[in-house]
Amino acid sequence: MKTQAAVLFGVGQDWKIVEVDLDQPRDHEVLVRWAAAGLCHTDEHLRTGDMPARLPMVGGHEGAGVVEKVGPGVSRVKVGDHVVCSFVPACGSCRFCSTGRQNLCDLGAHAQDGSLPEGGFRFHLAGEDVGGICVLGTFAERAVVSEYSCVPIQSWIPLDVAALVSCGVPTGWGSAVNAAEVEPGDVVVVVGVGGVGVNAVQGAVHAGARAVVALDPIEFKRDSALGFGATHTAATAAEAFGLVMEELAPGVGADKVIVTVGVVDKTVVRQAYDLVRKGGTLVLTGASPFGQDTIQVDGATFGLFQKRIQGTLFGHSNPLRDIHKLFELYGSGQLKLDELITRRYRLDQVNEGYQDLADGVIIRGVVVHEQAAAG
Repeated sequence: MKTQAAVLFGVGQDWKIVEVDLDQPRDHEVLVRWAAAGLCHTDEHLRTGDMPARLPMVGGHEGAGVVEKVGPGVSRVKVGDHVVCSFVPACGSCRFCSTGRQNLCDLGAHAQDGSLPEGGFRFHLAGEDVGGICVLGTFAERAVVSEYSCVPIQSWIPLDVAALVSCGVPTGWGSAVNAAEVEPGDVVVVVGVGGVGVNAVQGAVHAGARAVVALDPIEFKRDSALGFGATHTAATAAEAFGLVMEELAPGVGADKVIVTVGVVDKTVVRQAYDLVRKGGTLVLTGASPFGQDTIQVDGATFGLFQKRIQGTLFGHSNPLRDIHKLFELYGSGQLKLDELITRRYRLDQVNEGYQDLADGVIIRGVVVHEQAAAG
C-alpha cells in the first residue's frame, strides 16, 4: 500500500510531502485511516534538532481516525472503530502501567526512532525504513500502529477535535490536575498559553483555583486564555511577579506554577521558580533541548522554602482512563475543545501551519486529511 505523508529528512529542513510505502499490520497492530492530526510543538523539536531522532521520520503524534484493518491478536479495537491514538502507548501490563502510570509505559522507548513495539518499521521509502514519531506518524493519510497506542472513542465525537486529546489536551489538563495537584483556592500561574498551556488553564479552573494567571508575551494568546478561564494575564515574568506578590497573594507567591512554553531554558525555569511560594510546586511540562542543564535555581531557598520541582510527561495521565474522562467533560460542556482549533490545514500546508505556530497566531492548528474529509 502507498500513502501520502509529511516526512522530515534532516534537521533544519522543511517537512516534505512524499508518497511512502506502508506495510500491512502484524501481530497486535492496526491500520488506521487518519482523519486529522494536531500540529504540536514536539514535532517542531525534531526539525530544530532540540530532540534527537532517527531520520527520516513521518511527523505527527496527535491524531484520530478510523480503524481499517487489524492484525492477528488485536483485542483492544476492531475494524470500523473511531480511535484517538495516545502519543505514549499503554500496554497495560508493564510495571508502570500496572501501577497506574500508563504515561511511563515501557513501550514509549521507541518514540524517537519510530519503530513498532513488535519490531521494525512499517513506513518505507525507496527501500529505506522510515519511522513514525511516537510510534504513530499522523502526518500521513494512513499508518500502521500498535493496538497499544489506540483508544476507541464514541462515533459522535468530531475526529478533528478528538485528535487534540492525543497529546495537548491531557498534557495541559493533567499538568494542573495531576502533576501540580491544584486545589480549591489556589493561585496558579501558567507560563506559556499555547495548545498545552490553555488546557493547563482549563484544568486549574476545573480543580478550583481562585486565580489563574496566563503568562505569555503574545497578546493573542493572553486574550485567548481568558476565554478558557484565566482570571488574569501578564506579558512578562516581572509583570506576573508583581501581580501575584502585590495583589493575588501579597508577600506569599503562587501556590502552583506550570511551565508549558515551547522551549524551556534556564531563564524560564528561574523566573517561574521565583513565582512559587514556600511549600509550593513548580511543574515543568514544556520540553528542553536534550543535553542542556536548564534547571538552575537557588539551592538555599529550594531547601529552606521547601519548594518542589516536578517533571511531567503527558500530564501524569493514564490514556486508557483519562482520554475518556476528558471526552465526558467535553460532552457535558465542562471542557472546551472546539475552541482550541484556530485554523485547519491540508497536509501540504503543514509547513505553513508550523510557521503560524512560530508566529504566535494560532492556539492549535489541525491537519485535516482530504481523503478522510471526502469519505
